[in-house]
Amino acid sequence: MLTLRGGNLPFFAQKTGGRVTRLLQSSPIVTTPSAYLFEQMRPHHKELVLLPNPLDLEKYSFKHRKHPAPKLVWLRAFHNIYNPSLAVQVVAQLAQDFPQVRLVMMGPDKGDGSFEQMKGLASQLDVADSVTCMGPVTKKEIPRLLNEGDILLNTPRVDNTPVSVVEAMACGLCIVSTNVGGIPYLLEDESDALLVPTDDAAAMAQAIRRFLTEDGLAERLSRKARRKAEQFDWSIILPRWERLLMDMVERNR
Repeated sequence: MLTLRGGNLPFFAQKTGGRVTRLLQSSPIVTTPSAYLFEQMRPHHKELVLLPNPLDLEKYSFKHRKHPAPKLVWLRAFHNIYNPSLAVQVVAQLAQDFPQVRLVMMGPDKGDGSFEQMKGLASQLDVADSVTCMGPVTKKEIPRLLNEGDILLNTPRVDNTPVSVVEAMACGLCIVSTNVGGIPYLLEDESDALLVPTDDAAAMAQAIRRFLTEDGLAERLSRKARRKAEQFDWSIILPRWERLLMDMVERNR
């Protein structure tokens, strides 16, 4: 059994001269955690199976964000494809109207210079005091750390179905994300999140302003985000894995 991952996989597959197709067709069953890859990769394998990444939902306390504060959270790796500098640009755009704005950034440094670029930009834009970098955090710490903020910034240039976003939804954070790759398959604009174009700091800052000032918006989207995250609980996903694995056993008897 093979599993598909990576928001850039459809583009990679197009460039490999059929190698990806041959690899996938060598396996009777190929799973994918995202509706995006399920749709984009079906030409390469006729029996793709959609099995979302699960959460142990009881570990994620839901906090209904009715009146969020400008406490922003960023939870990804420091790498160019996740565009951490965009989050700093957003803080700079918000700082004049919301001087109390704070951004906590969590994740490992992948060593491509993105972390240093982000730090330099924060100093250049005079918002270094508003940005806290925590480095890598453990899975156990994530629910608590997410719930210390109110708004999640997801800034990638390439993405699939990030678990970090589902975790934030489970906690009830207000989600602002770029609309790249698999994100529109996971999040619905104006329903459980606000989606903006990639590399657009002004649009992302405006989405945050809406959460902070528009009556009822945060309350509605926070609740709907939690409801969607409930679909990813192990109690729902595990039986689907069990059925799939039992089917493979039967096929090979």
